[in-house]
Amino acid sequence: MAIASVLARADVPQAATWNKESVFASADAWQQEFEAVSADLSKLESFPGTLSQGPARLAEYQAVSEELERRASKLGFYARMSASVDGNDMTAKQQLGQVMGLYSKLNSKIAFAEPEMLAIGEDTLQSWVSSEPKLAHLSKYISDLFRQQAHVRSAEVEEVLGMLSEPFSGTQQSASELSNVDLQFTPAEDETGESTPVNQSVRGLAVGSSDRTLRRTVWQNYMDGYLAYKNTFANTYLTSVKQAAFTTRVRKHESTLHRQLFQHNIPVEVFHNLIDTFKKNLPTWHRYWDVRRRALGYDTIHPWDIWAPLTDNSPEIKFEQAVDMISAGMTPLGEDYAAILRQGCLEDRWVDRSVNEGKRQGAFSGGTHDTFPFIMMTYSDDLGSVSTLAHELGHSMHSYFSRKTQPYAYSGYSLFVAEVASNFNQAMTRARLFEDHADDRDFQLTLIQEAMDNFHRYFFIMPTLARFEYEVHGRVEAGKPLTANTLNDLMTDLFAEGYGSTMTDDPERTGATWATFGHLFVPFYTFQYSTGISAAHALAQDILAGDGNAVENYREFLTLGSRVYPMQALQTAGIDMTTPEAVEKTFGVLSDLVDRLESLIE
Repeated sequence: MAIASVLARADVPQAATWNKESVFASADAWQQEFEAVSADLSKLESFPGTLSQGPARLAEYQAVSEELERRASKLGFYARMSASVDGNDMTAKQQLGQVMGLYSKLNSKIAFAEPEMLAIGEDTLQSWVSSEPKLAHLSKYISDLFRQQAHVRSAEVEEVLGMLSEPFSGTQQSASELSNVDLQFTPAEDETGESTPVNQSVRGLAVGSSDRTLRRTVWQNYMDGYLAYKNTFANTYLTSVKQAAFTTRVRKHESTLHRQLFQHNIPVEVFHNLIDTFKKNLPTWHRYWDVRRRALGYDTIHPWDIWAPLTDNSPEIKFEQAVDMISAGMTPLGEDYAAILRQGCLEDRWVDRSVNEGKRQGAFSGGTHDTFPFIMMTYSDDLGSVSTLAHELGHSMHSYFSRKTQPYAYSGYSLFVAEVASNFNQAMTRARLFEDHADDRDFQLTLIQEAMDNFHRYFFIMPTLARFEYEVHGRVEAGKPLTANTLNDLMTDLFAEGYGSTMTDDPERTGATWATFGHLFVPFYTFQYSTGISAAHALAQDILAGDGNAVENYREFLTLGSRVYPMQALQTAGIDMTTPEAVEKTFGVLSDLVDRLESLIE
């Protein structure tokens, strides 16, 4: 059956959109604040060369720079809100351009501070922290600054690096514009021959259709769109990899992987533990492809069958019902947790859930210290959407508690812990739904489908992409040439390992998978999805088993922000990611799901 045409953004009911007006009342209000912040950057001009005057001067600088950073961040997120839900919004694009210039100016004006603090010395700064209440919260920040001292350059070099933030961001933005706005896909056909548009909003719905012809043609036409521009995507991506290598050399790190993990004091062994454990457990995925093939009743299974529904009687779940389900799943964390979640979804309009033209692909949770923890997604009245909502609410609740508990300096958190709370919410919600619908075979099959879709993304695709970028960054750092064809061949080989002999691949199209993931523009982001889902399932198992202080420890984890390093935050929750244990446990969960599916189809 063809997918119905989608609404224009202007026609979307307000209830299905996020509360953008709570950030700025209008575009005019945004512009006024932009001009005010731009003018207020001059407040920073008196500080260079003066921080050594004493704790009062440093405290004054910290207050001024923090206020400007917060205001600029709010301006940036507002522009991102509009651009994310409507790629044709020219005002939003103009705002994004303006705010990127503002970020660049702000970064260059504060670039002097860390070199000056390093010159003052750690002992002196820590004594100031002890004597000046306005600096009391900065002890960890200062100790971390000196941990990274060898990689902080002179004030002049840091200023140049700050100025590069705007032009360097252009590679990711170019790929996003091409992927989400300019790229046009050939319409697909369903089994009746009816035409269906292919775009970023519709693709996710169509590949989960029970119509195999529709799934195949949507997947093929979507991948063909990226193949048609593979050289442009490759040039943009490889430029970003070279930019990363440049920054790595300037900051004197061994590799981009080391640089990315060093920022948050994460041992490189954590990355290699994940990859090694993933490769060892690939037979679990091979077995799943075969069980799925039998469940669907096919002689052969193809990549476009990965999201095929396992039953024709999947439940329809409205947004309000989804909020109820997620709230029920999270009850072990306390009534207050569920109440905050419900108010955010049903009253404060955290969630932009519409299906509309121009909306970017995927889903995310975002916001600033001074806004709601907003969510962008496409809600489609199915269990997959319930899962996505639970995932993004995990991020938003993590942000909510972190921002509520920590000062601005520590209210954010690293990517390494970000994907723990999101996958934890999914695991808890899923466990409750398995229990509540134990006698409903169709619901169980749909729930397994949802679970495996999630595992496929975070525990198959993401570690495969991590292996891909490890090879790409290594070759670029070694000065080896790369082309679009090289990237495609590398991707094809990695998927061949993951698919084994039980999946009938379409190698040329599968080889373009790297081009469809903007995540790669943040080096070594992808593997953190896999470590996150591993820690999340290990934590969920402890809480569901009623282990000791598991709930209290997890609630504390949510409040820590970046006041402690990510590895320490996870240890507070009870997880040690320096060993493969959590990854192995999660492959155990995956294997159990395959067993459950096999028993249902038999």
